[in-house]
Amino acid sequence: MRRVNPANLLTLARLLAAGPAIWAILDGRFTLALVILFLAGLSDAVDGPLARRRGQVTRFGARLDPVADKILLSGSYLALWVAEVLPGWLVAIVFGRDLLILAGAACLMAFTPLRDFAPSLWGKLSTVVQVIAAVILLTAAACPWPPLKGLAAASIWAVAAATLWSGIHYAHHALARLRRPHPAL
Repeated sequence: MRRVNPANLLTLARLLAAGPAIWAILDGRFTLALVILFLAGLSDAVDGPLARRRGQVTRFGARLDPVADKILLSGSYLALWVAEVLPGWLVAIVFGRDLLILAGAACLMAFTPLRDFAPSLWGKLSTVVQVIAAVILLTAAACPWPPLKGLAAASIWAVAAATLWSGIHYAHHALARLRRPHPAL
């Protein structure tokens, strides 16, 4: 199956949108960043269904999609921190959880026969909360309306709670899998 298809091009465009989105945030152009992130979000909503409907699901696209999402979201969070829209402690929680998950998966792959590490419902929910918070924070930065400031503050705590909980859930799930007997490869 060809790697170059409309769905994979949309995913690639989302990956390439990370640079302009980060630049817009760092330059204080929060409305432009919102537009870029909105268009990237649309591409994320369309690429998977488009690939399935056209029978063009590829391993390349399946691997590129989460990478594009993570780079866009992580880059936006770092830029929001540098732009002083987001507190550093929250960025540390988000990146810390991701690094612990990657390190845990690497250890499991190195020392056990485990190879399947599907995202959990809590991990997906954490990502959704992070995306919603980024939109709220950018909107509040673009339009300093007092109710938005309160919503932005609440979204920071929601991200902290969802991220910490999903990290705890991943750790608990990994430990539970280690306790189960595994057939040899």
